[in-house]
Amino acid sequence: MNFTSLKIPGAYLIELDLKEDERGFFARAYCEDTFEKKGLNSCWVQCNISFNIKEGTLRGMHFQRDPHPEIKIVRCTSGAIYDVILDLRQDSPTFKQWVAYELSEKNHRILYIPAGCAHGFQTLEDNTEVFYQMSTAYFPECASGVRWNDPAFGIQWANPVNAISEKDQLYANFT
Repeated sequence: MNFTSLKIPGAYLIELDLKEDERGFFARAYCEDTFEKKGLNSCWVQCNISFNIKEGTLRGMHFQRDPHPEIKIVRCTSGAIYDVILDLRQDSPTFKQWVAYELSEKNHRILYIPAGCAHGFQTLEDNTEVFYQMSTAYFPECASGVRWNDPAFGIQWANPVNAISEKDQLYANFT
């Protein structure tokens, strides 16, 4: 695994080291020892799958508030997504800034998203599946989000939004 630090402190793009031969490839997508040596979370207590029927589906921008902030690892296992990390940590030098990367079944990239950052994605293909690992369980009372098109952040999405939940549309302006 190759780790690249992103503009947002504590966020990483992880690219797999593919061992290819005539059969296909083998790659390690997670190693507790490697994560620990890099000072990253190595305890994952929950895994989720998001399946999205339509290209242009937007999910986000979600995070979990204290006392249960979550760290996430995100990988696209089928199709492709435009994945966004938004820094909401007030003491961060990149507060209210965002980064985006394409994750796909073809490029095998993974994003490591630190606690205090919101996360969202837009599908770039029909029938896209996303696999998440979380550092803490889901606590509905701590679940929160910010609006995907809030002018306070100016996130530039890859395509027009074709599907989005009512909840994601109704988050208030960030203050």
